[in-house]
Amino acid sequence: MRVTSAAVLRVPAVTAMVAAVVLGPGLSAVAEPAPRRIAPEADVSHHGRVSLQDERLGVQLRTGNRGPSPLADATVRLRFSVPLAAGQRLPQGCLRADSRTVLCGTGPLRVAGEARRTALGLRLTGRPEEVVVRVDTVWNGGASDRNRRNDTHEVLALSTGDAYAF
Repeated sequence: MRVTSAAVLRVPAVTAMVAAVVLGPGLSAVAEPAPRRIAPEADVSHHGRVSLQDERLGVQLRTGNRGPSPLADATVRLRFSVPLAAGQRLPQGCLRADSRTVLCGTGPLRVAGEARRTALGLRLTGRPEEVVVRVDTVWNGGASDRNRRNDTHEVLALSTGDAYAF
């Protein structure tokens, strides 16, 4: 059987016509990659005060979002160099992760909105002369944060009752 050039030319023309009928005008039979989801960007920041008097530790925390994207929620982690006493009540939205760690949800954080406030009055085991408090963001809804310096802090508080700012 001899193949002519006319027969060869008809096959692509038929294929193109079938693709146009099945896919519709302006559509291609070539698969296009799915659009990439880009993570939102948010700048979570924590600031506050820590004070220690005998076995009582006070933490006043303000968590904000400098944007550019709002966040539905974030989780701040507070770690202490001294174990917490057992049987304490924590504010709503906070829980103990272990004997030296408390996690607190912030709730929604609008861009440049009012900072979320969290106040903790904790009892420590014994009467330490000092305690180191480490504050950082554990979760921010999957957003990228290019400035981690303002949401990671370490504060040394002496048992003087003085407030130490971060």
